[in-house]
Amino acid sequence: MNDTSKAPVYDELLLDNQVCFALHSTSLLMTKVYKPLLQALGLTYPQYLAMLVLWEQDGLTVGEISHRLLTDPGSLTPLLKRLEAEGLLKRTRSREDERVVIVQLTAQGRALQAQARSIPPCILGASGHSLERLQRLQAELLALRDNLQNSL
Repeated sequence: MNDTSKAPVYDELLLDNQVCFALHSTSLLMTKVYKPLLQALGLTYPQYLAMLVLWEQDGLTVGEISHRLLTDPGSLTPLLKRLEAEGLLKRTRSREDERVVIVQLTAQGRALQAQARSIPPCILGASGHSLERLQRLQAELLALRDNLQNSL
């Protein structure tokens, strides 16, 4: 006699059961949605993130930007150099400490912010969710990020 009322066994090693894979694959697709929008601005996704930080607060150090983006300052430097070559920002050494590099937007970098305002509505539309639902999801992801960070 077959017992079909038995619930399927949860296999913790199936790819589709991994939270990490759900986050990873969603991140890849999110970046793909951003790509053509950012190409119109002449930015890559990592450059866009750095610009978001500077649009929020200009005149930060490389270390402060790196901390905000949860990345290594060494990997951020080439990205900032490219943005500087594009005329979007200026990097200067601190007068108090030569090791500290301060990053400031140029007029062109500030002007790009107005163009970038068209991106969030496009992402909202592509998500298929309401703004309120995405804000709840973001809050859940930030809580997860904080818990993971605290576990290190």
